[in-house]
Amino acid sequence: MPSVLHENTTAFKKATFGLGCFWACDALYGAQPGVLRTRVGYSGGTKSDPVYKKIEDHTEVIEIDYDPKRISYEDLLELFWNYHEYGLTTIVKRQYMSLILYHNEDQKRVAEISLKKEAHKRNEKLITEIAPAGPFYPAEDYHQKYRLQKYKWVCDEIGLTPELLQTSHVAARLNGYVAGVGKEEQFEEDVVSFGLPKTVADFVRNQMKENYGGNLYC
Repeated sequence: MPSVLHENTTAFKKATFGLGCFWACDALYGAQPGVLRTRVGYSGGTKSDPVYKKIEDHTEVIEIDYDPKRISYEDLLELFWNYHEYGLTTIVKRQYMSLILYHNEDQKRVAEISLKKEAHKRNEKLITEIAPAGPFYPAEDYHQKYRLQKYKWVCDEIGLTPELLQTSHVAARLNGYVAGVGKEEQFEEDVVSFGLPKTVADFVRNQMKENYGGNLYC
């Protein structure tokens, strides 16, 4: 059996967003061309070491490693605006708030311009907050690649460890594919380059077709 290609050494930039429950956005972003890795966790607050049952003043967020030559920060923001679980005008508890955490001044500038354009387009006041990125606390293992982990045998077959749930390029992709995100042509290319076992490839292909266009929200 060929070795599954978990590692991707492409140079990357980082983006961090809060869009509601992080299970959905982990699947959404993971299957996008140009996204290398995803991990979900807690950020945006002031307290140290939050956990799911005591998240304190933090927000559920996704941290994305992306290749800027294949997908731009603007592209990531386009997804951000269009896939909020609770919308962009409904005030919800801080855990699920709409949040952009920027990693440099250019991201801040682009995010602020994007927010103004989106508010003008929708002709309503948006509740999204834009703030500098601070400490990121990875969520518990069972939250990482939540859709994919429903199929334990798949995770076992491709050798996913708790660490790889946060660092594997393959895991990010498959987590989106089993939820019905992504294009068939892209998946078929990935099957070859990732070295997926045939049983896994066939199963994921079927799940992708069955769940295509379905609701990602928790």
